[in-house]
Amino acid sequence: MKIAVGQGSCGIAAGALKAFEVLERKLNKDNELTFTGCIGMCYLEPIVDVYNGNELHRFVRVTSEIAEKIAKAVNRGDFSDMGEYEISDDDKAFLSSQTRIALRHCGVINPEKIEDYIGDRGYDAIKKCVTEMTPEQVIEEIKISGLAGRGGAGFPTWFKWNAARNSEGSEKYLICNADEGDPGAFMDRAVIESDPHTLIEGMLIGAYAIGAKEAIVYVRAEYPLAVKRLKKAIEQAKELGFIGDNIFGTDFSCDFKIKAGAGAFVCGEETALIESLEGSRGMPRLKPPFPAQSGFLRKPSNINNVETFANVAWIIQNGGEKFAEMGTETSKGTKVFALTGKINKGGLVEIPMGKTLRDVIFGIGGGIRDGKKFKAVQMGGPSGGCIPESLLDTVIDYKALAATGAIMGSGGMVVMDESTCMVGMAKFFLDFTAKESCGKCTHCRIGTKRMLEILTRITDGEGTAEDLTLLEELCNSIKDGALCGLGQTAPNPVLTTLKYFRNEYLEHIENKRCAAHECVKFRKYKIDPDACRGCTACARKCPAGAITGAPKSVHKIDPNICVGCGSCLSACRFGAVEVE
Repeated sequence: MKIAVGQGSCGIAAGALKAFEVLERKLNKDNELTFTGCIGMCYLEPIVDVYNGNELHRFVRVTSEIAEKIAKAVNRGDFSDMGEYEISDDDKAFLSSQTRIALRHCGVINPEKIEDYIGDRGYDAIKKCVTEMTPEQVIEEIKISGLAGRGGAGFPTWFKWNAARNSEGSEKYLICNADEGDPGAFMDRAVIESDPHTLIEGMLIGAYAIGAKEAIVYVRAEYPLAVKRLKKAIEQAKELGFIGDNIFGTDFSCDFKIKAGAGAFVCGEETALIESLEGSRGMPRLKPPFPAQSGFLRKPSNINNVETFANVAWIIQNGGEKFAEMGTETSKGTKVFALTGKINKGGLVEIPMGKTLRDVIFGIGGGIRDGKKFKAVQMGGPSGGCIPESLLDTVIDYKALAATGAIMGSGGMVVMDESTCMVGMAKFFLDFTAKESCGKCTHCRIGTKRMLEILTRITDGEGTAEDLTLLEELCNSIKDGALCGLGQTAPNPVLTTLKYFRNEYLEHIENKRCAAHECVKFRKYKIDPDACRGCTACARKCPAGAITGAPKSVHKIDPNICVGCGSCLSACRFGAVEVE
C-alpha cells in the first residue's frame, strides 16, 4: 500500500512530522511511505492518505496514537475498525465542491519527486510549446483562455507577454512574484510547497513566449519550506534537461534563479520588486516606462505571480477554450482563495469565477464558527475591503467585487463574525499598510499615518463626528495621489467599513461604546454575584489590583482602577466575569 502524509506548513505545524515518524517505525517494509504538500483542508491537518489499490482511506487530525492505529490497520490490511478516524462525508464535500487547476497536484504528489509530476503529464506542455508552437501561438492560446493576472490587478496575461515579446532587445527576463504579503493569504506558498514543478513549467512557457533566457523567482524568505522545495525542484529539472541549454533539443535555453526577499509588502508592486531584485531598497518606480519596456536591469521584463503561472501548463495541455469555458464573461477560469478567520473549514479553495461569496463561505467553508452570525468578509487583504452580509450573493469576478469597494486581490478571504469590531478591523489593516509603506510618496507615507491616528482616537473613545469627514477626505486624497498600488488601495478597508458599518463608527464616537467588546478602552467588566465562587483567581490575575474580595466571598471590580485587559475574564472558571 501507499501511505502519504500531508507535509505542507499547515500539516507540519499541526504535528505531521510526528505522525510520519510513527508510521516510519511501525509500517511493514513492503508498504510505500511518502509525503505530499497541502491538499487545502488545513482545518483537518495532519492528514494521512492510504491508497489500497483503487481505494482511498483518508485519515484526518492524525495524532501519534492514531498514526500507530493506522500502521496496524495497514499491516493487517483491514480498515473495518478505523471509520471514526476517517474523513466525514461532510468534509469530503470541501474538495468535491471545487474545480482544481492551479491546485490540481497539491496534496496529491510528492513535491520533492519530479517523477510524480512527470507521471501526470508534467513538462509535456513546455515540450509541446518549444517543439510544436511558435511564441506567438503560445501567446494566442493564453489570449484565448482569458487568463488574467492572479496577483490582484487582473490584467490580461497575454497582453503583458505580448508587450515584452515585442520589446526591442535580445536580453529579457521573466520574473515570478512570490512575495505574498497579505495577512491571511497563503495560496502562493502552498502551491510552491506542494507543486513547485507546476510553477517552473509555467515560467518556462512564459520565458519561451517572451524570448527570455533567464527566469527569476522572487520569494519571501519567511517561506523556508517553499524555498527549500523550489530549490530542489529546480535542481531536478536541470538534471533532466528541462532547465538549461537547448531544452528538448531546440534553440530555446532558459536558466532559473531564486531571490529570497526580506518580506516587504510593497515589493508585491512589480517595480518595487524589480528595485529589490537589483539590490536597491524596494520602492516603486514611476510608470511609464513599464517593465515590458524597461524592467530588471532596464531590460524588457515580465512579472506574474505564482497562481498565474500555475495555470499556464494546464491551458497549453487542454486548450485555452476549455479554460475560458469556466468563469464569467469578464473573468475566466478558476480562482484560488485562502479561506481564514471565523470560519468552520479554513483552507485553500479553488472555484470557477462566477460562484458567489455565499457559495464559498457557507457552502465550501461550512459557515461561521461556534454558531455565531456572519458579519463581513475582507477581500483582497490590506488593499481590499469589507463586504457585509447584504452582499453575500455577490458574484466572484473582478468587476462585481470592485463594485462593492473591495477587490479580488491575490485571494485572501478573511471571514468575520458578530464579535468583530469593524472600526478595529479597519485600524488593523491601516496599521499594517502604514508600517509597510516604503515612504517614497507623501500621500502614502504621511496620509496613512494620519488616518491611523484618527482611527486610534475613535477606538480610544476620543473621536468626534468631524473625524469621519476628515477620514473620507484623506482616503480620497491618498487614492488619487499615491504613487503605487499600496497607497492607492490602502484606504479601501476604511472606505468600505465607513460605507457599510458607519453605525459602528457613530457608536464609538457618540455613545463611547464598542458593541463587539474588542476596543480595550471601552471595555467594562463586572462580576455576577450569583455566579462568583470567591475562588480569588480573578484577583490574583488582575495586573492593576482592581479586584477586591475575601476568599469564598463575592468579589468586586473597581471601574476606576480597571484597565480593561480581560485577565479576569480569562481566569474565571465559573462564568462570573461579564463584559458590559
